[in-house]
Order: sequence, then C-alpha cells, then structure tokens
Amino acid sequence: MNDMKKSILCIEDEAEMIDLMRLILSRKGYNVRGAPGGAEGLQMIRNEKPDLILLDLMMPDMDGWEVYQQIKAEESSKDIPVIIVTAKAQNIDRVLGLHIAKVNDYIAKPFTPQELLHSIEKVLEPGD
Repeated sequence: MNDMKKSILCIEDEAEMIDLMRLILSRKGYNVRGAPGGAEGLQMIRNEKPDLILLDLMMPDMDGWEVYQQIKAEESSKDIPVIIVTAKAQNIDRVLGLHIAKVNDYIAKPFTPQELLHSIEKVLEPGD
C-alpha cells in the first residue's frame, strides 16, 4: 500500500456527487471512498480512519451535523479534519460551521474543482 496517498472519505447521499469528487481528487493522487449516508459513513470512519472527511449536511438517514458531532465525540476520530460540502450556502450556515462547530472548511455547492482542491490542500497540507 502506498502511504503517500491520502485517503478521503466522502459522506454524501448523491452518488453522482461522490463520483464527481472521486474523479477530481483521484487525478491529484487522493484515494477517495464514498459513503451514501451518515450511518455508513461513521462505520467507515471507525474501520478505515481516513485522513480527511468531506461531509454533506442534508442527508436522508442522518443530518450532517449529527454525523459531525459523533465524529468529534469519538476519541479515535476526533482529530480527523472535516470539510463541509453542502448546498446550504447562506452566510449564517457558513459562520455556524466555521466558527461555532469549528469545521476545517466549508464549501458551498456547486463548487469548482479548484475550490475543492484548494480547500483540501489547505486542510491536509497547512503551511505550504
């Protein structure tokens, strides 16, 4: 296994969005896995310990904030950085995410590949 490859878990209920993120990120050498909902995403986090989590907020089985709280409540996953990727793009949502919940970054859909890559590089490689 190549230790240089950073693993990213995308917790997102839209399969097309997971495919899009996988396409963008795999070109840059990231290993991207997808989970179609919060419960499955939490299970994958426990089993695989990704380097980064891309988390949607609006999912049918479990709200993204609920997933985020569980990630941060568990000792094994509390230090994994989380980037919110959501259609909830109002300023209040962004402020809540970045300043109240302390997510690592907040990306509004639709986003450009450059926005996604910039956010991930900023979180995974700080100080560059």
